[in-house]
Amino acid sequence: MDAQGRGRADNIDPADQWVLNPNTGDYELRLNPSSGQSAVPGPRRPSQRPTGQRGRTGQNGQNGRTREEQDSREVPGQRRRRAPQPEPAGRRRSRPKKKSRAKKALLWTGGTMAFVLVAAVGGAYLYLRHLDGNINTTDVVGAKNGFSKDEAFNLLIIGTDKRTGKGNEGYGDKGSVGHADTNILLHVSKDRTNATALSIPRDLIVDIPACQVRDKDGSLRTIDGTPDQRFNTSLGQDDRDPGCTMETVKKVTGITPDHFMMADFNAVKTLSSAVGGVDVCVAKPVDDAESHLKLPKGHSVVEGEQALAFLRTRHSFGNQGDLDRIKVQQQFLGSLARKMSSGDTLTSPTKLTSLAEAATKALTVDKGIGSLSHLKDIALELKKVPPKNISFITTPVIDNPADGVVHKTVIVNPTLAPQVFSMIKNDVSLTETKKKEKAAEAAKLKGPKSAASDVRVDIYNGSETVGAAQQTLTWLQNNEGVTKSTQLGNAPKKLSKTTLEYSPDQADQARRLADIMGLPASALKPGKSEKNDQGLPAMILTLGGDFQSAGTPIAAPSKAPDNVEKSTADKTVCAK
Repeated sequence: MDAQGRGRADNIDPADQWVLNPNTGDYELRLNPSSGQSAVPGPRRPSQRPTGQRGRTGQNGQNGRTREEQDSREVPGQRRRRAPQPEPAGRRRSRPKKKSRAKKALLWTGGTMAFVLVAAVGGAYLYLRHLDGNINTTDVVGAKNGFSKDEAFNLLIIGTDKRTGKGNEGYGDKGSVGHADTNILLHVSKDRTNATALSIPRDLIVDIPACQVRDKDGSLRTIDGTPDQRFNTSLGQDDRDPGCTMETVKKVTGITPDHFMMADFNAVKTLSSAVGGVDVCVAKPVDDAESHLKLPKGHSVVEGEQALAFLRTRHSFGNQGDLDRIKVQQQFLGSLARKMSSGDTLTSPTKLTSLAEAATKALTVDKGIGSLSHLKDIALELKKVPPKNISFITTPVIDNPADGVVHKTVIVNPTLAPQVFSMIKNDVSLTETKKKEKAAEAAKLKGPKSAASDVRVDIYNGSETVGAAQQTLTWLQNNEGVTKSTQLGNAPKKLSKTTLEYSPDQADQARRLADIMGLPASALKPGKSEKNDQGLPAMILTLGGDFQSAGTPIAAPSKAPDNVEKSTADKTVCAK
């Protein structure tokens, strides 16, 4: 037996090594019973009966205990098998105090509880190791290494149409390598007050960029880009992996995904069942011949196969196209998010266990977040965002003119889409949240402004755009009359956001330049200036990663365009 069990020399029961010290009220691990600890019961004396003999203890027996004494010894102390200790001559054993019975019961209970707790912790650890083993990971180029809790993050969620898993033979395209059938770029704000889920249509025509994939031997291989292709071919086609889809998202939106999560048909079925079903709503009865979805008008709870059918249905909603199916998917995800964060789920050990099993088995993620610890961190950060501030929006698109009369594909709306992309890239909420800027910061834009001809500024390029400082200089001088400007090449380091530094007596110049360039209040950094080549004080403008082109406002729009449809996760919208 184990050295801690009954087979060791002293034969100590491990549960009895945890005892309650009545003087402190704490449980203590008693490894050495002879160490003189207080209120610890003495060793139990074995009887002199031969092994295996059963009989009564009479009045004249070896132990000679009264009934009360026997009762007081029914709850054993630490069990040890050793020779009985001789009693002092001429003395009878004193009768134990009545409270010893309760005290020994506490000692036994305390030892058992401690043993159970230790066993539970050990079991939990093994279960967590089991969940870790469920997670599927893919090593892709472009994903970050690890997850940071103190910054905004972009998570690309991909739903593939690959026929994997039992019972999925009738779904998707037969023999499909698994294309990016559903694509949602989830942006979570730095302050966790809001999140935006941007759906990207699978039939969006884009230029698929060249990308690198990692082969099984660890080597990198470049896959050439392809112009004018459906977005869904960014995965699976020509051996493209999720890293290629991430690269395509970056090219289309200008937003860099940090990580990806990929799910197949089974993910929908298992996750929806794990939470006990997802509430959905339809504006009219549905009986779809292709997806086999049957629902009455109004609210229903779907799970498993029915949940998957709900997400795959196109011909019963709207214009029977992919854009209307995206709205259905957004409704489902919003409802699933509410269900997963509800007290009914979070307080149910059974549902939590089922959810943990389903989530870890159903998802494939990049190696940067390929552990239970990282996935837990992401989940906890997402939980901080109020459902009312989780926005669902579809990439603004227009019909593809190249299709002719029958439109089967779409292209990015050149007017509306850049506004939406800019808001996400610059961490601007699509919902009403508390103002992020303090009143003092917002006040930096208020006050008198100098004439453009009086603005004196040195321009540095801290962006990834080559020649950005020269472009800006030319535009300021030729188009805006800022003639006292100079470009000084690259900044000492790259910046994610544009900044304008100035001394207090240049505040009027700063406000004018901010007005001309569309700088947000957060870009203004009062403090110091520098002397230009003429020895005169000049403000310091450093262009950052938010620079797009000369003349394009740096600040993102404060709200989404009015004619862009969006919804939030706290509300149920009935599919029409």
